[in-house]
Amino acid sequence: MEFQEIKKDLFSMPEDYCLAHCISADAKMGAGIAVQFRKRFKLSSLQEKANRNELLVGECYKVERVFNLITKSKYWQKPTYDTLTLSLRAMKEICLQEAVNQIAMPEIGCGLDKLQWEKVKEIIMKEFKDTPIQITVCRL
Repeated sequence: MEFQEIKKDLFSMPEDYCLAHCISADAKMGAGIAVQFRKRFKLSSLQEKANRNELLVGECYKVERVFNLITKSKYWQKPTYDTLTLSLRAMKEICLQEAVNQIAMPEIGCGLDKLQWEKVKEIIMKEFKDTPIQITVCRL
């Protein structure tokens, strides 16, 4: 695994990168960086699944080149390190199955969700340590 933190707009990363972010199982995506994801990518299929209560906390759903990590049930709740870990593990499995080798993400779980970046970074490093996946964390 390769890991780097850079100063760059996440949405300006090359097209061969998949992007990752955290959302709730209700797929509201009404605040934070999730709003940009909703506007830039066709995530309506994900919202339709959410309307049928088909999204599960601790899972990851890939739509186009976006990994949607489900870290909580409702948009107004806060995730836990455990739900984040489970969704990262699910993302890793998708990456290995689909040969995805490059992921870019913000400091997931740390904006509105209030998790601590150092602990989140530790979890990412542990979960992806034995993979060929390059993870780039973008911050402005």
